[in-house]
Amino acid sequence: MPEERVLVTGGGGYLGLRLANMLQRDGANVTLFDLREPIEKAAADIKFIKGDITNYEDVEDACRGMDCVYHIASHGMSGREQLNRKLIEAVNVGGTKNVIKACCRQGVHRLVYTSTFNVVFGGQKIEFGDESLPYLPLHKHPDYYSMTKSIAEMEILKANGTVVEGGGTLHTCALRPAGIYGPGEQRHLPRIVSYIEQGLFAVVYGEPDSLVEFVHVDNLATAHVLAGRALQDDKQHVAAGQAYFISDGKPVNNFEFFRPLVEGLGYTYPTVRVPVSLVYFFAFLTEMVHYVVGRFYNFQPLLTRTEVYKTGVTHYFNLGKAKRELGYEPVTYDLSEVVQWFKIRGHGRAKGQSAKSKWTRLLVDAALVVMAMLVVMSFLPSAL
Repeated sequence: MPEERVLVTGGGGYLGLRLANMLQRDGANVTLFDLREPIEKAAADIKFIKGDITNYEDVEDACRGMDCVYHIASHGMSGREQLNRKLIEAVNVGGTKNVIKACCRQGVHRLVYTSTFNVVFGGQKIEFGDESLPYLPLHKHPDYYSMTKSIAEMEILKANGTVVEGGGTLHTCALRPAGIYGPGEQRHLPRIVSYIEQGLFAVVYGEPDSLVEFVHVDNLATAHVLAGRALQDDKQHVAAGQAYFISDGKPVNNFEFFRPLVEGLGYTYPTVRVPVSLVYFFAFLTEMVHYVVGRFYNFQPLLTRTEVYKTGVTHYFNLGKAKRELGYEPVTYDLSEVVQWFKIRGHGRAKGQSAKSKWTRLLVDAALVVMAMLVVMSFLPSAL
């Protein structure tokens, strides 16, 4: 068979590069497409194209001659990025439409989209949910990222079966991953470690038995490879027009999941627990402040409302469909590699840090008192 030519949008990021290396080891001719160079050095025979997903000409040039496109590029997943509506819509919705259009014009027959759990989740409890769950109504999404990813996924699946130039049809599918982790992850884990080191990880919230899910980057990359294959002719396009939940398949309390990281770096796991509603209210106030001052001082919110829901409210999903149709079987991982990755780079509790942590803890306690007072005051009748 001729060598398969594949394009990975967002290929400069953590997942994109892992997927590219996996595809290259399987014998594919891989091209990365991103605004920025890869975060780590890619294999010598992996090509990199610098381009903007919101610029159609860039996208069409990158898709030329490709057999399969893995569309990972997105914006607004966490932190202050979630508050930039204009850029989020341009990348997640406009960029996805560019990819679909370019695939059709350039005769690409397979398109795998990286979606998110959030297309069906907006703070409601979900236990063993499956792909029959309806999309969360767009107006109920608490953040622009989730809303736009939902719109983009619908566009991807709607494009399945579209006739492409040169003959044949476009076959599409979407993967809905849980929170990604692994050594070298650059979006969530460094932020969490910085909170730990500053003493800000002083409380946990939500019920002790609340459960969420995570996915190791290699499990997720494997799921992408399997999805690309499941769109091929010899697989009867079994994945065409379908969406799949992807995780490690091990629901766990969010804070217990990170206990090995906290303790592995030499810090004390917090014992104080507060209600989700209190933390959500604090996140709401933070977002309001950012809305007012963000254009002058683009500070990093401690948490956003969506992050509170994703970490404190039970939501986990059934992997049955991914296992049956893609052949997906997640490998078991833990955080030991992650702990070692941070230690090698100088992280971990050192002598002389205890005083700083105590003062930080006092500040956190004071902030919790203020939050509690604000919640109480919000229920008081207003003066006439």
